[in-house]
Amino acid sequence: MSAAAGRLQAQAPAPIIDTIVVINQNIFDEKDLAQLPYLARAANALHIKTSASVIRRTLLLNPGELYDSARAVESERALRSLNVFREVRVDTVHLNNRLALRVRTADGWSTKPQFNFSTSGGSITWQAGIQEENVIGTATSLTALYTKTPDRSGGQVVYVNPHFIARRPRLAVSYQGLSDGTSWAWSLGVPFYQTAAKRQFGTSGEASEYRVLIFKDDSLVDATQRHALRFGLNGGVALRATSRSYLRLWMAGWWRREDFAQADVVPPGSTFGTLGVGIEVAHSRYHVMQRFNTYGRREDVNLSEYLRLGVWAAPEAWGYTADRAGVGLEVSGQASTLWPGGFAVLSGAAHGVYTGTAFDSARAHVDVTIASQNLAYQTLIVHFEVGALRRAKPTTFYDTWLNQTGPRLYPAHAFTGTRTIWFTFEDRIVVADQAFGLVGVGVAPYFDWGGAWFGDEPVWPGKAAITLLEPMRTGCDAGVSLRLGPTRAVRGDVTEFAVGYRFGAPAGAAHGWALSIRRGIPF
Repeated sequence: MSAAAGRLQAQAPAPIIDTIVVINQNIFDEKDLAQLPYLARAANALHIKTSASVIRRTLLLNPGELYDSARAVESERALRSLNVFREVRVDTVHLNNRLALRVRTADGWSTKPQFNFSTSGGSITWQAGIQEENVIGTATSLTALYTKTPDRSGGQVVYVNPHFIARRPRLAVSYQGLSDGTSWAWSLGVPFYQTAAKRQFGTSGEASEYRVLIFKDDSLVDATQRHALRFGLNGGVALRATSRSYLRLWMAGWWRREDFAQADVVPPGSTFGTLGVGIEVAHSRYHVMQRFNTYGRREDVNLSEYLRLGVWAAPEAWGYTADRAGVGLEVSGQASTLWPGGFAVLSGAAHGVYTGTAFDSARAHVDVTIASQNLAYQTLIVHFEVGALRRAKPTTFYDTWLNQTGPRLYPAHAFTGTRTIWFTFEDRIVVADQAFGLVGVGVAPYFDWGGAWFGDEPVWPGKAAITLLEPMRTGCDAGVSLRLGPTRAVRGDVTEFAVGYRFGAPAGAAHGWALSIRRGIPF
C-alpha cells in the first residue's frame, strides 16, 4: 500500500451503523443447563427476560449514525447501570458488507425474597421483604422491606423506573413508614445520560416527619423531631461536550420548610429558599475491573477527573436569620492515576455559607483510594478519608456504623460526631469465582482505624478542645473476613462475615474478639 493510500484510509470517515442486533440470554445458558439441570431450568422458566426494547432505549448509538467506539463503551456502562444484567458486551460485526452493532447481554436473577441479617459488635439489624429489580422485563425496580434496627423499625416501599413515559426520563419514589415517623421522597427528570449529552433537568423533593436521635460517646444524649417539606428544581446545559469530556453550566434552586423540635412542641414553620449556579468541567475515565467489589462480572470504576464550582444565594429575604444569611461557596473535584493492574483516586468536596464576617454552616471531606490487582487473584485496597462539619444539622452528623466508614467490629453509634477519620486496608483474595455455579467465595485479611467525635470533646485531661489531627474517639480492629457474593443475581453485593480483635478503643467500648456480619464495603 502506498503512503498516499494509507493516509486516505486513515482519514476515512467512521462507518455508519446499519442495524442493531440484540442477543439477550437468560440467567443460565446451555452449559449451565447441563451442570445444574433442575435449578437452571426452573430459574429460566420463572424469570421474564429483559425486553429487547429496553436494551435498545438504553443504547447511545442508533441505526443511521456514525459508529463511535467511545459511545459504544459508554453504552455498555449504561446497560450495566440498569442493574438487571450479570454480563454486557457491545461490539460490531459486518453482515453482507453492512455494519451491525451487536449487543450481547445475560440477565441476572431479579426476584429476590429478602431476609437480611447484620450484626456489628452486638448491634443487630435485620430485614424481611421482597425485591423485584426487573418487573416483567422492563428494568423497573419495586422493593418492599421491613427493617428492624437498634433505633427503630418500619416498612419501606421503593419504585424506580429508568424509562418513565419516554426514553430518557427517570422516576424514583420512596415511602418509609417508621415506628417514629414517616418519610416520602421523589425525583423525576432527564439526567446527563451520556458524556456528550447537551442538557439536563429535573425536580426532587421530600415530605418527612420523624425522630432524630443524637448520640455522643456511645450514648443517646438527645432526641428531636424533624419536620421537613422540600422541593427543588435543577437543570444544566453543556457549553462544550464530546464523548470524552465536557464543560457544563448548572443551576439549582430549593424551597424548604424544616424545623427541629421536641415531640410535644409545635414547630415554628421556618421557610427557606436558596438558588445556586456554577460550572463543571470533566474528562471522562472509567476503569473496568473484575473481582473488585463483586464476583463473576465486570465493574465500572469511575476515575473521571473533574472540577465543580458553584455559588449559592441565601439572603435574609428568603428566610435566613441575619447571623446565617450570606453567600454559599461550593467546590468539589477528583483526580486519578491508572497503571496496569491498579489505580489511585483522590477526591474532595467543601461547602460553606459566608455571612460577611465568618463561615456559618460548612462541611469538608477528602478521601483517597488505592487499589492493586497486580498479584494473581488478589485485590489490595488502601483507603483513607477525613471530614469535618461546622454548625451541622443533627441529620448530617457522622455515624460510622450507619455509613460503613469506620472500624467494622464496633457496636451501633460507637463513633458519632462532627469530625471523622478512617483508614482501612484489605487484601481481597479470591477462593472461587463460581462455587457451585452460583456464588463467588473469597477471604480478606483487614485492618481498620478510625472513628468520629464532636468538636468540643476533650483530648486528654487538661486540654479543652479536640482538633482534626488529635482524635480521641477512635478505635482499631484487625482480623479476616469471609466474603460471599452471588454471581447469578442482578446485583453482586457481597456479604461479609468478619471476625477479628478490637483494640485501641475509646472509653465505653471493650477490647477483645468480635464478629460482624454485614454488606461488604464497596469502594
